[in-house]
Amino acid sequence: MSRLTAAGVAGRLGYLLRLSRPRFWLYLAGPVLVGVAYGAPTVPALVGALPAALFAYFLLPANLLLYGVNDVFDRDVDAANPEKKGEDAPEVRYDGGALVPAVVVAAAALSAPLLVASPPAARPYLVGFLALGVAYSAPPLRLKTSPPLDSVSNGLYVLPGAAAYAAVAGHHPPLAALAGGWLWAMGMHTFSAAPDIEPDRAAGIRTTATVLGEAWTLRYCAACWLLAAAAFAAVHPLLAAPLALYPLLVAAIRLGGVAVDRAYWWFPAVNTAVGAALTVGGLARLVPPEAVLP
Repeated sequence: MSRLTAAGVAGRLGYLLRLSRPRFWLYLAGPVLVGVAYGAPTVPALVGALPAALFAYFLLPANLLLYGVNDVFDRDVDAANPEKKGEDAPEVRYDGGALVPAVVVAAAALSAPLLVASPPAARPYLVGFLALGVAYSAPPLRLKTSPPLDSVSNGLYVLPGAAAYAAVAGHHPPLAALAGGWLWAMGMHTFSAAPDIEPDRAAGIRTTATVLGEAWTLRYCAACWLLAAAAFAAVHPLLAAPLALYPLLVAAIRLGGVAVDRAYWWFPAVNTAVGAALTVGGLARLVPPEAVLP
């Protein structure tokens, strides 16, 4: 392989890596950890082959699927998006060609072994993720341009966690937990759309955020997160505490005059911390803290 070819391959791999949004990988893979922590009946069940395979799939292939479909069908819109302009932009634009569609198809195909290996209770969540992940961006539904379906459909982010829970528990997760996770994802999606309000309006794209405007978008997000905390409280009161952080952050953003596009980049760290707290809480069911602390 020539140096030029090797450099080209490295460039393509780097492009795909950036397209997969590494900063957001745990938005899909993190719920798998939470689901396994609460669904596993025993300690050995935490480290089985199926939970590991689900985590690996939702860490990278599922992100390539989700964002690949998004970027292919948003190519024209992204041309005016400041987040995707220039070499130093935080996100990349789809550059045409067959590579990304081929990777999307491959990522979808990789879900087939998981569907076969998973118990029946987990399969609807896996199928639901694939269906919503494509329908969100791709015609004819293109849910991302049909408010409020753009927000509601983003409950897809809780489906990896539900699949993981069902995979290790053998039955469905609590309905209140599903509702709480779905509401959290609705709020998170709409908050993430707030920085794109002006580019989306300029491109003629309607989203929940463009319809509401920035101020009401933040109120909507706070309401979703308050309802999510209430739903998790119905599962266990302690589960509401991490979720209650989100409406407090919205209040801090508004009162502090923080730009939404700046605050948007705080949330990967916030979500990781909240997910870690929830995961530790789930693990404490199986291994009490006093058993591992000196």
